[in-house]
Amino acid sequence: MLVLAVPVVAFSSMFSMLIGYPLPDAAWVGWVSPILGTVMYVWGGAPFLTGAVSELRARKPGMMLLIALAITVAFLASWGASLGLLHHELDFWWELALLVVIMLLGHWIEMRSLAQTTSALDSLAALLPDEAEKVDGETTVTVAPAELQVGDVVVVRPGGRVPADGRIVQGSASMDESMITGESRPVRRGDGDQVVAGTVATDSGVRVEITAVGQDTALAGIQKLVTEAQNSSSRAQRLADRAAGWLFWFALGAAAVTALVWSLVGFPDEAVIRTITVLVIACPHALGLAIPLVVSIATERAARGGVLIKDRLALESMRTVDTVLFDKTGT
Repeated sequence: MLVLAVPVVAFSSMFSMLIGYPLPDAAWVGWVSPILGTVMYVWGGAPFLTGAVSELRARKPGMMLLIALAITVAFLASWGASLGLLHHELDFWWELALLVVIMLLGHWIEMRSLAQTTSALDSLAALLPDEAEKVDGETTVTVAPAELQVGDVVVVRPGGRVPADGRIVQGSASMDESMITGESRPVRRGDGDQVVAGTVATDSGVRVEITAVGQDTALAGIQKLVTEAQNSSSRAQRLADRAAGWLFWFALGAAAVTALVWSLVGFPDEAVIRTITVLVIACPHALGLAIPLVVSIATERAARGGVLIKDRLALESMRTVDTVLFDKTGT
C-alpha cells in the first residue's frame, strides 16, 4: 500500500499546491492519483468497508464505520474534483492515501498481536505427543491421543510425553512439569500420583490410567485461557470503540450544521466543500494507530517474559497492584 500511496500523494494537485512544487505538464499526470487512489480505496479499504457493514448490521457504529465514512467521502469527493464536477479544493486523493496507509498500519499491528497469541496456542498444542501406547491385554497398540478414553491405560516411556491427564498405576519417574506449572526442577511421581498431559517422564517409564481427555485436560484449560485472552478487549480498546461511536454521530451532526450554516449565509459552494472536509477529518487517526500499538507492545513484552495474559483488563489493572503473592514454585 505504501508503494501506491507515494505516487498518489506526489501527483495530487492539491498536495503539490500545498507544498509548492510544480507537476509535470502531461495529460497522464492528472490520472495517476485517481487510478491508484481507487485501487487503494477498493483494496486497502476493504477491511474497513466490510467492518463498517458489520457495525451497521449490528446497529453499533464504531471505529470501522467512522474510518469507512472518511475514506468513502474522500474517495467520492476526489473523483468529483478530478472530473470537474466539484471544486478543486476537494481533491483529497493524498488524504485518502494517507488515511488508508495509517489505518492499515494500525490494523496490521493489531493482527500481529493476535498472531503472537495464535503462536502460543500452537506451542501448547505441540506439547501433546503424536502417538500414545495404549495397553491392550498383554501387548500395547499405538493410537492417537484423541482416541483415548477415560479408564484406558497407556505406557509412557523414558523421555516420552503424557498423552492425557491421568494417574500413575505402575512405576515412578521424575516428571518435567515446567511447561505446565513453571516448576524448573523435575518432580518425582509414583503410584497414585496425578500427571498432566504434555509433561515428560525424564528418567524412567510409567503406566498411566487416563482420568481426563480432550477439553477436560489441564492443557486444554490453558489453551482456553489463551484463546479468551486473544478475544478479550482492553479497557482502552472498549473506550476507543465507544468514543468512535460518539465521534461518528458528532461528525454527522457537525457536517449537517456546517452545511446548514454555510447555505444560510449564501455560500452553497462553500457549504459542500466545508461539509465534505468535516467528514474527512473526522477519521480517528490517533485512535486507530495508538491503541493497537500499545496492546501489541504490552503483549509482546509479556510473552517475552513468559507471562500468560488471561484478560487484558487484568493487565491494565496491574498498574495499581502493590502486593503480589507467589506460590512455592514462584510462578
